Amino acid sequence: MGLPDQLTVARIVAVPIVVLLYELDFPDHNLWATAFFAAAMATDFFDGRIARSRGRTSALGTLLDPIADKILVLAVLIALVDQAVFPGWMVAVIVAREFLVSGLRLAAIERGVVLHARDLGKLKTWSQAVAAAVGGLTAAGAWTNDVAWWALLVALVLTLVSGLDYARAAPRLLRGGAVA
Repeated sequence: MGLPDQLTVARIVAVPIVVLLYELDFPDHNLWATAFFAAAMATDFFDGRIARSRGRTSALGTLLDPIADKILVLAVLIALVDQAVFPGWMVAVIVAREFLVSGLRLAAIERGVVLHARDLGKLKTWSQAVAAAVGGLTAAGAWTNDVAWWALLVALVLTLVSGLDYARAAPRLLRGGAVA
């Protein structure tokens, strides 16, 4: 397993640590959790760049990268619902969209088609990650819940628009056609 795949796996391994840091009660735990989350999410920037620069992308990395992103970001969003930073309904909509698009990806794989991340999907992921970081800093006392709410609203809108983009491509994809 090369360095890019190791970075992706490290993001998955970071999930229980980040959640535990949010849940444990010690001085500045939300700040520590958010810093650890940000460091883990930063690996998403590097894993793909390193793989492409070395010409060594892998099927494992292509499969695990979006899963690692989803697990890490959704875990933080859910942890912040527990801390009353984010409204549960907004996070539930984001989680539902992630499951639906993941189901679409699985259906595509069954038909021998790999559904690569679309640019709008990448923007959606980063907007969710920024909202999670803003929410974490809000939990740490840096901002009010209103700031976190607006950050999550932007992520929610991009999540829905991105989901519609995938849904638009789904009929062609599921018939085995190319996705533009």
